[in-house]
Amino acid sequence: MESLFNMQWDKTVLWYVNHRWQNPFFDWLLPAIRNAELWTPLYLFLILFVLINYKKTGWWWVLAAVCTPILADLISSHLIKEYIIRVRPCNEPALAGWLRMYPGIYRPQSSSFTSSHATSHFGMAMYLFLTLKQKIGRSAWLFFAWAAAICYAQMYVGVHYPLDLIGGAIVGSMIGYTTATVFNKNKVLE
Repeated sequence: MESLFNMQWDKTVLWYVNHRWQNPFFDWLLPAIRNAELWTPLYLFLILFVLINYKKTGWWWVLAAVCTPILADLISSHLIKEYIIRVRPCNEPALAGWLRMYPGIYRPQSSSFTSSHATSHFGMAMYLFLTLKQKIGRSAWLFFAWAAAICYAQMYVGVHYPLDLIGGAIVGSMIGYTTATVFNKNKVLE
């Protein structure tokens, strides 16, 4: 596993995103989109949309939606990170010479692999996509753009390597697929 984490492409991509492609607009925007509170209106809108349009089955949708990031966090933070230890870029002394750190950004001491942000957001993106695509059509693909933007922001502020995000996206997508499949088989939105 150690050689997997020492691949040069992983650090090169991080260098481009965090150091080379920085600009004042992204310096303002990307740290903000990592903040869960920013997305509260979206979450409330989705809950209200489903409850108003689907009545009784809507509550089952909300329950499965709440279970998705909980499962994602349990698997990422309390299972994978306990067994796969990787120092985050923001805590890596070898990167201190070029890694840009942002004031006020929390620098977790936990393992970097997998990104819990990526796991939770891709889990939700997959769940939302699979449960709502029949009703909202191609717009459902925007859920993946949302999750990808949050992952990009994680690299931009220097708290995750690309591999951490890819691993989190894969694990999260599998979790979201599972919760959506269970929901769709039992409580299809009508």
